[in-house]
Amino acid sequence: VSHLQSVLGSKDWREAYKQALPLLTEYGTELSQNVELQRAYAEVSRNLPADASQASRSAVDHALRDFHLAGVDLETAAKDRFKAIMQELAETQADFEHNVQDASDAWTLHITDADNLLGLPDAALARAADDARKASLEGWLLSLDYPTYDAVLKHADSRDLREALYRGWVTRGSDQGRDAKWDNSANIERILALRHEAANLVGFSNFAEYSLATKMADTPDQVIAFLRELSAHSRASAEKELEELTEFAGMHLEAWDVTYWLEKFKQDKYSVSNEELRAYFPANTVKEGLFALASQLYSVELAVDPNVASWHEDVRYYNVRQGGQVIGGFYTDLFARNGKRAGAWIDECITRQRLNGHSALPVGYLVCNFQPPNEQGVSLLTHDEVVTLFHEFGHMLHHLLTKVDFPSISGINGVPWDAVELPSQFMENFAWSYDVLTRCSSHHEYNKPLPRDLFDKLDNSRHAGAALAMLRQLELGLFDFRVHAEYDPDAPAPVLQVLADVRDEVALIKHPNINRLPHAFSHIFAGGYAAGYYSYKWAEVLAADAFGAFEEAGIFDEATAQRFRQEILEVGGSRDIMQAYIAFRGREPTIDALLRQTGIET
Repeated sequence: VSHLQSVLGSKDWREAYKQALPLLTEYGTELSQNVELQRAYAEVSRNLPADASQASRSAVDHALRDFHLAGVDLETAAKDRFKAIMQELAETQADFEHNVQDASDAWTLHITDADNLLGLPDAALARAADDARKASLEGWLLSLDYPTYDAVLKHADSRDLREALYRGWVTRGSDQGRDAKWDNSANIERILALRHEAANLVGFSNFAEYSLATKMADTPDQVIAFLRELSAHSRASAEKELEELTEFAGMHLEAWDVTYWLEKFKQDKYSVSNEELRAYFPANTVKEGLFALASQLYSVELAVDPNVASWHEDVRYYNVRQGGQVIGGFYTDLFARNGKRAGAWIDECITRQRLNGHSALPVGYLVCNFQPPNEQGVSLLTHDEVVTLFHEFGHMLHHLLTKVDFPSISGINGVPWDAVELPSQFMENFAWSYDVLTRCSSHHEYNKPLPRDLFDKLDNSRHAGAALAMLRQLELGLFDFRVHAEYDPDAPAPVLQVLADVRDEVALIKHPNINRLPHAFSHIFAGGYAAGYYSYKWAEVLAADAFGAFEEAGIFDEATAQRFRQEILEVGGSRDIMQAYIAFRGREPTIDALLRQTGIET
């Protein structure tokens, strides 16, 4: 039900989700606060045989930790309060996400003058014209789904149009949006208060400390220091990038100008553009090339199964086999549509497990929001979207290739949140390999793979704007962590003030006062990244360093791929992640590979 209300967005599914959510939350909390169950796990822990598997020990240890984090040790009144907090949190976070989705779906901009759309790619224009026809309007109708927003910010020559889409995007779910009924201000304050109270109940000073109980990082100070170290390494390069970009544009750059002029800069300096590249990346070709890569690296076969029913005509189901035996499967739902949650993600449908004589193989959902196919049935991806697909498929491989039979630590489960992005960000690196992209590309008209000279231009442009992008991610990570770590229930700092302080510290791009980034920041206010958004950069250090092993041995090296599978992908949460990483790489990771990969001078 949770999955279907995210991809369909109908009133019926949302209502079903709202009815099921409190029941599931209550069940989960009751289970994790069950004293008899905790005692049983403690008894198992005391009596594990000396030769018990690492997975068995980890499953028990994780369970005992999670009992404590759920308040099992509390007195009755405090335990009941914790349970009530979890219930209210689940409902408030769901309201937050629904507000973002509804505000996004309701926003449109009707354009009747073609001159206002100069620079937009043909595919974006065709879709806007089709949306206008469906609404019985002349001209073009722009929506606020990400493919449209991205196309306008990167390509629209009209500065006014870019500003209009930018303002629509950064005011979603806020007091600055078009309808106050979707304002998430109160939801944000309530979510922060509830998280802080829950953390206090189980012995933590703040929710950031509580969050780190299940992560690699040990203390809030360690996280803040990590983010600030990256900022210090990146700032000089970012300042140089912004200066160069401003000089190229010949004007002061506002927030809605930067990506447009960066695209122009790449075209001018490297003779490459997203739209030129897009012609070589039909979604189906990219997908099949990606699956072929997985087959080569990990000796698996992926094949579509047309007999499996799905929730939409765009959805496909794939069986995953090894040695002829099915080991799992997954759905792909790749294209944007009204009512579908924004972004890209994977989710579990079934987790691998073998308990009490019953077994289940892993099944997952891979969801993106790429531009829908045109009248010829073709959807063309930008290279950024190719990277996104590789990223999400890295998560899917983590889910599918696990060898752990305990569901709590199988696949992505039980993996520290600041390491769960390792397989996904690791896979992104293959999308920057010529040998891989030739398999994932075919010009939609000429059926030719990406030519070497065009790839070289793409590769040369890889570092353009990389330091600015780094600072942007550090801005998000610092805001998320500070807003949770510094929360004071007696005098809560306004979230917009925390954001302003963070931007003063790390950001170079100035945003207007109407910017309400927190109000649509679903990762931390509706998803699993609360006091954990830093994990993208933490895991990126691991991923860049891990890919270095493939660069040293050859990116298709069978032994290296099998070692990565056995030491990282197969073990799920059954093993200490640093021990697993050292077993793969032979040493602890360093920050050097990430800085080198992003072209940041130190």
